[in-house]
Amino acid sequence: MQRILVALKRVVDYNVRIRVNPDGSGVATDGLKTSINPFDEIALEEALRLKEAGHAAEIVAVTLGPRAAEQQLRTALAMGADRALLVETDGALEPLAVARALFAVVEREQPDLVLLGKQAIDGDNNQTGQMLAALWDRPQATFASRVSVDGGTLVVTREVDSGLETIAVELPAVVTADLRLNEPRYVKLPDILKAKRKPLETLPLASLGVATEPGFRIVKTEPPAPRARGRMLADAAELAAELGRRGFV
Repeated sequence: MQRILVALKRVVDYNVRIRVNPDGSGVATDGLKTSINPFDEIALEEALRLKEAGHAAEIVAVTLGPRAAEQQLRTALAMGADRALLVETDGALEPLAVARALFAVVEREQPDLVLLGKQAIDGDNNQTGQMLAALWDRPQATFASRVSVDGGTLVVTREVDSGLETIAVELPAVVTADLRLNEPRYVKLPDILKAKRKPLETLPLASLGVATEPGFRIVKTEPPAPRARGRMLADAAELAAELGRRGFV
């Protein structure tokens, strides 16, 4: 492989407590800490390991988002990516629009492999990787928990409902990373300083010439209903009676 393209998404950090806007218009994000989507960070780590094993010469990190998303790309560069590309847009994008934009980047960069997380922790859609593979008309291996290279073939172990499945796909291909693929490395201060000198290119989304019109509209966002308080029961007989009353037994 010559080049690996890793798609990243800027999300609210998973340690932050999410709150809904009072008017139900969406999630309140002002002032919240953001980070690389955890599944995408795993995808980046796998790309770095493939390069360190001699299977790739260059890693390019790409993200779609506002100018502030440069922070996540700088983190990717600090982890070890060679260069980064920000497709700048301030609007919210649906998975199909993201896949179209990534396909335009793929045509521009001509990677041998595209790696990204299986889903983002904000929308949990699990769609972008599959849509990108369809647009590119190349093989895909989703939910990867192990990846190895055998010549021009990628051997991927996938996590499926019945257990594990191992498949072989010809390159170029799209692979989406599952949680157990690896553990991302810790970014050190010297690497952060070096990342400031690595190339980071910015181009407007409109320059890619892809359709980004939304296909659906979010009517209202509501927080989960408060959990009901627990109830202490005296003994097993009372528990059995309560379960029977509720129709569980």
